[in-house]
Amino acid sequence: MLRWLILSLFITLTYGQTHREAVEHSVHGVTLAERMKELNVAGVSMAVISDYKIEWAKGYGLADVEKALPVGTDTLFQAGSISKPVAAVAAMKLVEQGKLSLDEDVNAKLKSWKVPENEFTIAEKVTLRRILSHSAGLTVHGFPGYESGVPIPAVPEILDGKPPANTAAVRVDLIPGTQFRYSGGGYTIAQLLMQDVTGLPFAAMMRDFVLLKAGMTRSTYEQPLPASLSGQAATGYVHEKPVPGRYHTYPEMAAAGLWSTPSDLARFTIEIGKSMEGRSNRILLRASVDRMLREEQKPYGLGFALDGTRFAHGGVDEGFQSELMSTRDGHGAVVMTNSDHGGQLAQEIIEAIAAVYQWPK
Repeated sequence: MLRWLILSLFITLTYGQTHREAVEHSVHGVTLAERMKELNVAGVSMAVISDYKIEWAKGYGLADVEKALPVGTDTLFQAGSISKPVAAVAAMKLVEQGKLSLDEDVNAKLKSWKVPENEFTIAEKVTLRRILSHSAGLTVHGFPGYESGVPIPAVPEILDGKPPANTAAVRVDLIPGTQFRYSGGGYTIAQLLMQDVTGLPFAAMMRDFVLLKAGMTRSTYEQPLPASLSGQAATGYVHEKPVPGRYHTYPEMAAAGLWSTPSDLARFTIEIGKSMEGRSNRILLRASVDRMLREEQKPYGLGFALDGTRFAHGGVDEGFQSELMSTRDGHGAVVMTNSDHGGQLAQEIIEAIAAVYQWPK
């Protein structure tokens, strides 16, 4: 089956179709349009990276079904947990500047809230390295966000699980450093830590430290999304129904609050790859990127999931699912969708892209 698929793709390209057209006709054995219909995915946007450049980007389907608004390459999607590696880059910049240390107890620099000490933190402490690699022993896997019109908690309220927070308190219940366990709660602590040491609102800090330097001019961590950008944002869909108010608000910005486009996230990915090769230091030095892409607790480095020669991250917010993947030699893809079925489609699209471009399995 795989040999037949590769042969068919070769024939397709030989007879004049572009790489993009080949991808559009080879998702899970059918066309992209057919697969979107099968999975009830309203809209998809993608960008393909080849040799450290965006080779092409395109939107498909609808950003808003009721208004019949098409997805464009500038349509904003919620990136979900892809927010984490972008936030981790800002944390590493603060390490470079000497404002943070990877292996210091985070309570030494936290001002507006402290990690509660308990029997698990007697000998081992919560550190930035452990937070970024999901090995700090912290609770709360992820966040559901807040519907339009409901009260939004402050970050310390979220961390203590106090109303109007809709998740449990973030606490240490495993000895830090002993095992991998995914924790959006940990990244929310990192968000507060970065705010405390810079004195800047998190969204503004991310804009200045990472987004603008990477050329991510269409992206923002602002929560709730400003009214001036709302018209550019896709509506999220759960079970083919629009999310009430179109999308949720995520005050847990480092964990889940980034609004972006595949092209912007591709620019970020390209910058990480170039820094890894010593070809750019617009955001981070090569040594910092090397540290991020070194396995800490399988399968994670600092901010990224690692798999052999690839670094990656997925993202899920209410009504949005996305995937980012890059090889270590300048090839990759970002796929964003506005559907709770979109994660499966995003993975299938990346598999089709890999087959068309003949990337290693």
